[in-house]
Amino acid sequence: MSDQRSADFLAVVMENAELRQQLADVQDQCVELAVDAGELHAEIEILRARLAQAEKDRDVWRTEAEQSRRVG
Repeated sequence: MSDQRSADFLAVVMENAELRQQLADVQDQCVELAVDAGELHAEIEILRARLAQAEKDRDVWRTEAEQSRRVG
């Protein structure tokens, strides 16, 4: 192999190694994002349940207040 071909081959090998490292880094970031997304989804579900309960409580209190106003 000529010196130029050897240099070109080495450059391709090095670029390939760099791209593989970048891919591995991005894959790690994707896993971290997926974990974060799962945690956020769980937190959102908890908040939705709490909001639904708060809305039910509010409706009960509103009904009681309206009944008290009619009676009082």
